Amino acid sequence: MSTESFERAPHAGTGASYASAGVDIEAGDRAVELMKEWVKKTQRPEVLGGLGGFAGLFDASALKRYERPLLASATDGVGTKVDIARQMGVYDTIGHDLVAMVMDDIVVCGAEPLFMTDYICVGKVHPERVAAIVKGIAEGCVLAGCALVGGETAEHPGLLGPDDFDVAGAGTGVVEYDRLLGADRIRTGDAVIAMASSGLHSNGYSLVRHVVFDRAGMTLDQQVEELGRTLGEELLEPTKIYSLDCLALTRTTDVHAFSHITGGGLAANLARVIPDGLHATVDRSTWTPGAIFDLVGKAGQVERLELEKTLNMGVGMMAVVPAESVDVALATLEDRGVEAWVAGEITERGAHTTGAELVGTYSN
Repeated sequence: MSTESFERAPHAGTGASYASAGVDIEAGDRAVELMKEWVKKTQRPEVLGGLGGFAGLFDASALKRYERPLLASATDGVGTKVDIARQMGVYDTIGHDLVAMVMDDIVVCGAEPLFMTDYICVGKVHPERVAAIVKGIAEGCVLAGCALVGGETAEHPGLLGPDDFDVAGAGTGVVEYDRLLGADRIRTGDAVIAMASSGLHSNGYSLVRHVVFDRAGMTLDQQVEELGRTLGEELLEPTKIYSLDCLALTRTTDVHAFSHITGGGLAANLARVIPDGLHATVDRSTWTPGAIFDLVGKAGQVERLELEKTLNMGVGMMAVVPAESVDVALATLEDRGVEAWVAGEITERGAHTTGAELVGTYSN
């Protein structure tokens, strides 16, 4: 991992320099030194080399144990949740969100996360701040079971303010061809298991910020009784990482499909893995969304359907399994500390049904 590659021109006389343009090479080098210990914690035996190279190296000979390995890749960011971190001055959790958004997309097809790279763009390099962001990414990689093999820190003065930043990442995983999960495995009678989210995760923050700040006039340091903490603490709650939990399910049960509930909400994301001719029905009465969802709905007078197509409503991941595998699946998740429940089922698609729908009313 390295900072952006800068040309080191001599600083002579009154001529322009990179530093006078707002780019601090020394601060970037300091940030790299500070992040080294955290990146080291993510290393897998297949990773070669250390920080400072132009590319991260992963020993692909480890894939020889696969008969027909399929590489799965994904890339993502965390959206406007970064603005919450910036306002609060808390930078060591946003990396968890980044890893979750990337690696939990990869695990949906049954792939084991292997490695990840990150991209951190800042208006001004504050070494300790950049290192804190990388710390969060590294901790997230540990939770996902993958290595952080490289990345980039770019300083963009004039384009971003001195305290502004954004993060993005890309990841790679591997799955055996005949163990690939997806719509073609789903059958009538399968059960839909929901896994609880840790909160809003990293989607819908443009709506949430508009509601709580612009419409409700709330502040991040405001104590909110129904949340049991400040608004800022709630909004910055890290996205839960399900990668290893999902892989554990594939070892103990005959999982047919996963669905990562991100942008677009529960029904739309579940529909992405439902085959033509079948229909997923999810019963709202099987769970109670967390208080933050009710707060956003009431504060912004947001209609339920708008909430549901924007936010996860308390469900971060779903698994579709055969009905006879439900007990083992729920026991596996309980053993791993994941709150989960049967939320719906797969039926034949009627003339007027779509791929997935929510029915009933949320439990109080």
